[in-house]
Amino acid sequence: MTAPSVAVARVAPRASRGLWGDAASRLLRNRVAMVGVVFIALFAVTAILASWIAPYDPNAGALANSLQPPSSAHLMGTDIQGRDEFSRILYGARISLLVGLGSVIVGVFLGGTVGAIAGAVGGRVDNVLMRVVDVLLAIPGILLAIGIVAWLDRGLPQITIAVAVTNAPIFARLLRGGLLAVREADYVVAARSVGVPSRRLLLRHMLPNSLTPIIVAATLALATAIIDVAGLGFLGLGPADPRTAEWGTMLQDSTKFLRSAQYLIFFPGLAIVISAVGFNLLGDGLRESLDPRLKK
Repeated sequence: MTAPSVAVARVAPRASRGLWGDAASRLLRNRVAMVGVVFIALFAVTAILASWIAPYDPNAGALANSLQPPSSAHLMGTDIQGRDEFSRILYGARISLLVGLGSVIVGVFLGGTVGAIAGAVGGRVDNVLMRVVDVLLAIPGILLAIGIVAWLDRGLPQITIAVAVTNAPIFARLLRGGLLAVREADYVVAARSVGVPSRRLLLRHMLPNSLTPIIVAATLALATAIIDVAGLGFLGLGPADPRTAEWGTMLQDSTKFLRSAQYLIFFPGLAIVISAVGFNLLGDGLRESLDPRLKK
């Protein structure tokens, strides 16, 4: 008698999505990080589409409309020159986005170059470069940025360079530490033992496995950059043209009307908070999703 056949269900093993696929999946499940993404998307859309969304020219105004409170005609009121506050905030988002992104990109390039040389070469070169980085880290960022802008003169390119220099030491430290951590890893030792050139070893094996902290730090640095740009504008070191719609400059101009027109402080401050909080929430979410110790 033949035994009845039993159907055995075979479950195919789930294909590995890799580090980045798994990290993206965890990031999408992080509700707090998704709130940050929404804030960033709102910030980016308003910056990119400011020319189409803004109901008025940000620099056009009439003294007859001076200091009007929020209304259907002017959603966020008008300033002392009768300019529409809502339009100026939209155009200010464009400046903050461009300067913030530019400063982080330049900072990652400068700091990454220094960190890569220090971590790859080591020895006396490492010591000299890290002492320079230590000196820059010892100076408060906003003071260093003020000194650079005062030296280079006012202007958006100068602000971008100033904020980039304040962030560069952080990226240099992070990349150097990541390279030192993987220098003696098995795959690096194996590649070195078979004669892989040092340049290829650095670019193909060591750098790709040391970039995770840089990605997280760059996201968080965007929030700091937006605050620094606004801070420089508030201190009178913003764009050379005082008519430019920049959030920090708008805050500085509105300090005279704290009692009579509080909305002039509230709306630019709210814009800075939303954009900075968005990048901070996304940065924290990226840190959690890219941390192998949190992998389930």
